[in-house]
Amino acid sequence: MTKNNPTYSMFLVLLSLALGGFCIGTTEFAAMGLIQEIAHNLQISVPTAGYLISAYALGVLVGAPMFAILGARIAKKQFLIALMLFYGVANLLTAFLSSYESILFSRFIAGLPHGAYFGIASLVAAELAGPKRRASAVARMMLGLTVANVVGVPIATWIGQHFGWQAGFKFSGTVAFITIVLIFFFVPHIQKKETASILQELQGLKNINMWLTLAVGAIGFGGIFTVYSYVSPILTNYTQIDIGLVPIVLAIWGIGMVCSNFVAGYFADINLSKTTIGILIASTASFILALFMMNNLYTAILALFLIGVSVMGLATTLQTRLMDVSGDAQSLAASLNHSALNFANALGAFLGGWVLKNNLGWLAPFWVGIILSIVGLVIFFIALKVEKTKASI
Repeated sequence: MTKNNPTYSMFLVLLSLALGGFCIGTTEFAAMGLIQEIAHNLQISVPTAGYLISAYALGVLVGAPMFAILGARIAKKQFLIALMLFYGVANLLTAFLSSYESILFSRFIAGLPHGAYFGIASLVAAELAGPKRRASAVARMMLGLTVANVVGVPIATWIGQHFGWQAGFKFSGTVAFITIVLIFFFVPHIQKKETASILQELQGLKNINMWLTLAVGAIGFGGIFTVYSYVSPILTNYTQIDIGLVPIVLAIWGIGMVCSNFVAGYFADINLSKTTIGILIASTASFILALFMMNNLYTAILALFLIGVSVMGLATTLQTRLMDVSGDAQSLAASLNHSALNFANALGAFLGGWVLKNNLGWLAPFWVGIILSIVGLVIFFIALKVEKTKASI
């Protein structure tokens, strides 16, 4: 399986991969936490600033399959280093631009390696952990993304509020280069499969089970972004809290996401399908509860914590399911998962901005979250039915 590095520490492997997730999560979600500062600095409306979030997500949507296919014949370790280098440079570029149009384009460029990094890192974690521990290993690798919401996003948001929003992206770029060093030293070389090819990956595009699984994430995961994209103005305008408390609220929400990751990984190793169903049902319930809890600081914090606990584990369960249904197109499927999740990001940010722009009220994004979670659950039941039907043929 490995050469040149016959022994390795699984802890250090997952730590190195997770730091990359921490970097990506910090950058992606900090843009949401700093949306008011960005809007003020660029002299644009908050919903218009929200399109920067959508541009990044669309970059992930385009870049995930593109990089996965182009990297089919590249060793995974070298590919991860190249992806993180691209990511670090792109985010530093954002920090040094000044016009809305150029920043919008840079956010699209920065999103390109996002999905491929998480996809390849998930495959590395699963392969080194073995079949019985793969979901837990993927969850721990994804822990970097969720810890970013506890530590990285509040830090980047605080830095951006006090030193200019650009400083938040400089922080993320620095973390990217630290990640490169850790991957170089601690992630073992994994031999390429001799049969791996661009054509083999492209064959996965014909797989209906893969597409249905991706659709669950593309729709069902959208609710969290509908709320997260506009959580700062929701808290300041509806809950009536001081903007200085927003980083603290984001950190508590992030703790919920961390808890979700651990719980999802544990139960997914026991029963993957039931865990996914449970997550989508809990997601729907948490958005419903939030409708009655956002008018008070303390209940609002609890509501956002519950949303984090209930929703975030979906990324882990769908990532693991794709390993089962994608056949030989593992890299493409793993990367497309994050393409789908960032379609959810773009969809959520767009729908959240749309309902707010049309004056449907600050709670309208939560209603959108309810609808998206229910639709995601319906799609998952369809996916299970199709999988069962194809297996019986």
